[in-house]
Amino acid sequence: MIVTTEKEAPKQISTPILFDEIISKDPIVVKGIITKMLNSSTNYSKLVLGIDPGQRIGVSVTYLENEIARAFFVSLDKLIQYLISILAELPASRKIVKIGNGDMKTANRILQMLNLKFCSKFEIEFVDESSTTFKIKNHNQRGKRDMLSAQFISQRSGIPKSVLPLSITG
Repeated sequence: MIVTTEKEAPKQISTPILFDEIISKDPIVVKGIITKMLNSSTNYSKLVLGIDPGQRIGVSVTYLENEIARAFFVSLDKLIQYLISILAELPASRKIVKIGNGDMKTANRILQMLNLKFCSKFEIEFVDESSTTFKIKNHNQRGKRDMLSAQFISQRSGIPKSVLPLSITG
């Protein structure tokens, strides 16, 4: 919209819009960008990915202290692709991946694959996942139990360790 008066030059009134490049991104990334826009007063940003490893891998994504997504995977390759898209696209001063210690073989495999394919710095924490799994009626309907466990894992503290990508460390 352009507003004019006799004495002034035309002024452009700008309104925030989502550009085509944002709309083509993963919906979780768009939700994170919108969350960031709504919390623009926050200077410090933290992205936390909670992961419950196992046959079905639960994931919880917390950005700016808000859970923006839950998912579960049975394929490690699809999980890593999902994690990389979120880690690469959402700006944060701290990026933390918290993995439950219930299945350390899978947890270490996730860390190795993520370190190989994600070429940026992030923090890793192996978290004690005892008492994160609750009984849910109808067993594990659509991975709800795994996603809920991942959410609890994302809220716990472990021993933080910074991970530099192999491209930097050699």
